[in-house]
Amino acid sequence: MEMEQLLSMGFSNELAAEALAATGGKSTLEATEWILTHRSSPNPNPNPNPNLSQSPHQPKLDRFFQFRSNPSAPKLHNQEQEQQQQQEEHEKDVHFPTPPLPKRPRMLISSQNSQSTLSISSGRDGERRPPHEPLSERMRPRTIDDVVGQDHLLAHKSLLRSAIECNRLPSIVLWGPPGTGKTSIAKAIVSSSTQRALYRFVSLSAVTSGVKDVRDAVDDARKMRAKSSKRTVLFIDEVHRFNKSQQDSFLPVIEDGSIVFIGATTENPSFHLITPLLSRCRVLTLNPLKPDQVCTLLKRAIDDLERGLLRTIDVNVKVNEDAIEFLANNCDGDARVALNALEISATTAAARVLLREPDVSIELSDSDSLEEGATVTTDDVKEALQCKHIAYDKAGEEHYNLISALHKSMRGSNPDAAIYWLARMLEGGEEPLYIARRLVRFASEDVGLADPAALTQAVSCYQACHFIGMPECNVILAQCVAYLALAPKSIAVYRAIGGAQKVVRDSVGQNEGVPLHLRNAPTKLMKELDYGKGYIYTPDDPSAAQSFLPPSIQGYKFLDWPENKNNGR
Repeated sequence: MEMEQLLSMGFSNELAAEALAATGGKSTLEATEWILTHRSSPNPNPNPNPNLSQSPHQPKLDRFFQFRSNPSAPKLHNQEQEQQQQQEEHEKDVHFPTPPLPKRPRMLISSQNSQSTLSISSGRDGERRPPHEPLSERMRPRTIDDVVGQDHLLAHKSLLRSAIECNRLPSIVLWGPPGTGKTSIAKAIVSSSTQRALYRFVSLSAVTSGVKDVRDAVDDARKMRAKSSKRTVLFIDEVHRFNKSQQDSFLPVIEDGSIVFIGATTENPSFHLITPLLSRCRVLTLNPLKPDQVCTLLKRAIDDLERGLLRTIDVNVKVNEDAIEFLANNCDGDARVALNALEISATTAAARVLLREPDVSIELSDSDSLEEGATVTTDDVKEALQCKHIAYDKAGEEHYNLISALHKSMRGSNPDAAIYWLARMLEGGEEPLYIARRLVRFASEDVGLADPAALTQAVSCYQACHFIGMPECNVILAQCVAYLALAPKSIAVYRAIGGAQKVVRDSVGQNEGVPLHLRNAPTKLMKELDYGKGYIYTPDDPSAAQSFLPPSIQGYKFLDWPENKNNGR
């Protein structure tokens, strides 16, 4: 039986007999293993692929293993199972060698008319591997002249420019939205050719650093100052995250000139930085970048051979002018968002070419151009952005700025502006119940008695928002905002309660007690003490004259209503 199986696998009679004799003739597997490992016989079906490993493996072996796995076949002993496993592992070793990988393309960038183009060339010499840093980090300005935007700070004869030209940097706090150049300006100041020899730049982040790191930096600064004339610029990013005691640690070293302090924050320094620190620093405000300024940064990233898109993607990519303009108009003045979205959209466009032509290997010289390739379109940019970037923080200054704009628009009876600011808050992720609470307040403060139903509308709005939540409650908030904006306005009640509270706070000595005729007299003793004596029940005699205020404030008029309703406007 063993001989028949060996013959069925394509081995010759002579080879099969020799294998059975060498292994004792008890196991077909042992005989097959002996043939595969000890002898080499001509293959009845030569392998057409010369790269395939040559061995006495026969084409009918697969049928043999299928036969052995048949449930009706006799079970193998443990030794035979072990040999079969070894045979299967040997089969796995028979494979086609991996072909050499194609050379990775290397890109060259050129600009053509309304499109910025990336061209590629191949070759391992001088190959540039894409760095781990995102495009926004690589494209930071190297000198102060490379900074785009913030002309009010960097223009000729401005405070900061004058300080740089005079080599006398003051301690400053840079305050502005994300992606407007706070860190870039700080680094560019010191890296400028005129400043590099005078200052040493040390950067810390309040997110990961503590007082010990600050002390170490200050100690190094003092040692550096003692050895040379170099001063240390200590840059603290997100400085608002330091607590009061941590901010206190900067005070003595700023005052004695051990360091030049530059802090960067996205939060209002008036709320988050201590007054002594603000008194030692000049607060400089950065504005969101304008679309044309963002366009300049994007085109610079496309054309930069050393740090731009060249070091990110590996195929010919054209960036449409429309895509650049769309990105500049929808990044909300944040250069970091714009550059990172450009990198993602260019990678997406490049992937289309790589997936379509996986074996591309193109040889181009500096003067060559590549006609075929990917084009970054507006759709690619939309996909990279996912949604319009909206600068908003639910606990920071922008939160208060927008709710203030909403209040003032309703107070000014402008429903269009009010609904716009409402939409800004909702799209920024504001809690709808917070907005509804502010509307309840507005209904009494600004509408008041001019339309008492406004308070009912606002309370109903709050309850409806609580019931269904976002996004369905957006129309409920919009209805209430429109109602309050169009309603007649009166702040008579608001002024009345404010005036009364002021009188109560400013009263000399103790506030007077309630006059006896206004007191209730539920007991006999209280009646004997003249509680309620002289009180006139008004429904019985509406025209009766009696006082309801303490003697010291008789004649005060807190509510100007209804004689002249317009006085409360």
